[in-house]
Amino acid sequence: MLQTLLPILIFAALAVGAVGAARRIRLWRRGQRSPMGWHRLVRMPKRYLNDLHHIVARDKAMAHTHVATAGGFVAAMALALVVHGFGWRNPILGGLLLLASLGMFVGALAVNRRRLDPPAKLSKGPWQRLSKSLLAYSVGMFLVSLPLVGVAPTTLGGGALALVLTLLVAWGLLEMIVGMGWGGPMKHAFAGSLHLAFHRRPERFDDQHGEPQSKIPHDVHRGSRSTALFPLDLAAPKLGVEKPSDFQWEQLLGFDACVQCGRCQAVCPAYAAGQPLNPKKLIQDMVVGMVGGSDARYAGSAYPGIEVGKHRGAPAEPIVPQLVEAETLWACTTCRACVEECPMMIEHVDAIVDMRRFVTLERGETPEKGAAAIDNLIATDNPGGLDNASRLDWAADLDIPRIQDRPEGVDVLLWLGDGAFDMRNQRTLRSLVKILRAGGVDFAVLGDEERDSGDVARRLGDEATFQRLAERNIATLSRYRFQRIVTADPHSFHVLGREYGAFGGHYTVRHHSTFIAELFDAGRLHVKAAEQRETVTYHDPCYLGRYNGEFAAPRQVLAALGVEFAEMERSGYRSRCCGGGGGAALSDVPGKARIPDMRMEDVRETGASTVAVACPQCTAMLEGVVEPRPQIKDLAEMVAEALIEPASDTASPTATADTREEIPA
Repeated sequence: MLQTLLPILIFAALAVGAVGAARRIRLWRRGQRSPMGWHRLVRMPKRYLNDLHHIVARDKAMAHTHVATAGGFVAAMALALVVHGFGWRNPILGGLLLLASLGMFVGALAVNRRRLDPPAKLSKGPWQRLSKSLLAYSVGMFLVSLPLVGVAPTTLGGGALALVLTLLVAWGLLEMIVGMGWGGPMKHAFAGSLHLAFHRRPERFDDQHGEPQSKIPHDVHRGSRSTALFPLDLAAPKLGVEKPSDFQWEQLLGFDACVQCGRCQAVCPAYAAGQPLNPKKLIQDMVVGMVGGSDARYAGSAYPGIEVGKHRGAPAEPIVPQLVEAETLWACTTCRACVEECPMMIEHVDAIVDMRRFVTLERGETPEKGAAAIDNLIATDNPGGLDNASRLDWAADLDIPRIQDRPEGVDVLLWLGDGAFDMRNQRTLRSLVKILRAGGVDFAVLGDEERDSGDVARRLGDEATFQRLAERNIATLSRYRFQRIVTADPHSFHVLGREYGAFGGHYTVRHHSTFIAELFDAGRLHVKAAEQRETVTYHDPCYLGRYNGEFAAPRQVLAALGVEFAEMERSGYRSRCCGGGGGAALSDVPGKARIPDMRMEDVRETGASTVAVACPQCTAMLEGVVEPRPQIKDLAEMVAEALIEPASDTASPTATADTREEIPA
């Protein structure tokens, strides 16, 4: 009986699964078309078996569980097809099938145990059923294969027991194979595998396994970072994403790959603050929009303050506000914590910015403070609406050289950023100028020719204003000669170094923490020991760390200062956002707590008296926390305070050619 039923079950499941897979592919292809490039499928095994390791291995217990469960199932299914499907009954193949089923069973037991009292970040509903289906298939396949090795009599294949075993295998096949294409929990395996092959950012899979930059906690990801936003064609008939079918088809595929593990939810600062954003729910809403229907079947944590079941979507219907509230989009700080944690490599931030672009450019519905900042950028080239001629007023007594007066060129172009208009950040810039002079660096500034980099406009969705600013800045920079750009602003650092390239602006850009570390390494800076040793912790800026992979240099600077260093639990790539990025400070979406207040609690847990920062926005957000609290100091301020003043002949604003060559470009 089993010998008759099993082949029918296996081939029927494969056939129905294939129909479901074709249907799923049609859903993805409703998105905007781009070349399929079927040859990319050959990359999938390496990306799955090797390139994802640095993310999946962060949760070692679940990584091992997944290896046993998924590996056991793939092997058991392949062997079952050969042995039971095609009838090649062989003791060796039978033994391998038993081992694969046993491995799957062990993994399924671990999954089932976790699901008895699942963590809040996990979705429930059908996912609770999945662990039982895994057990059913592994047990059923193990028992029906026992006769192959002579452990059980061949009569096992008849009677009521055979019917029970057949039902167990059928249950598993229905979930594992049919569900892959028809929308069950296992669709993440089918979509996820193809997502790895057709990922929009293939650079994320390159060179992921170099030596760690430093021994800081969690610093296990050093690979290539593709973090620049994709440029928007301003001549397109529609700007941004209005409805699900406006996404690229690869993005729809990526949304469908979501395993609802909740890692993104667990690290999202907006969700923790009680703002109406949950990145996991957002991705599931995009799936609802792709397929059509309501979000009522979602079985995970909702957006804080927004009930599940009130929204609907369809491929050709607007996303905002029918499927997603506008406040959900504006709550995002674009910190990329969700992207960094996602084991399926889904790009949440890209999707959010794509939707913001439509809301901003087509509807003109940017939040009030954000709209005012964009208006100011259009009128004055800076978000504060200030006279650009006053960009250097803070440095009237410093005699800072202008690059316009240096036709022969300079080593370093110091990019001030719009922190030059902020009195608090002017202290950081003055400290940085002092350091550059102490290090004998040949530098100059653009002065009133410098414009805003466009970061805020781009993150708020105003791609048109961003591109105008980028083109003006690139045209200005093309007139002058310099080896590299140095800036104290990670947002400018990211935009100039990673996003201007798409518009023809290719530059070597250093964040000031990296450049100061290079000056220390070259023996160009000398500092005195602190009279009283204080405990310092360091806050990793999102746009320096997660976006650009620079975790080591700021810590090298602190080590050079000889401070007592205390690492926060959430540091490195898992650093908690300050709440100031992505225009979130301008959007001002209400929640139950403030993100900078939560970050300050992380600081207090270390017992540190000082927080070292490396970003003007982080400084502003953390200093906005009500006192008493630890003091906030930029790395440049700390170094400038500890400098041993150089002799007068080395303190000039320029340096000799021999000196310049000591710092690698």
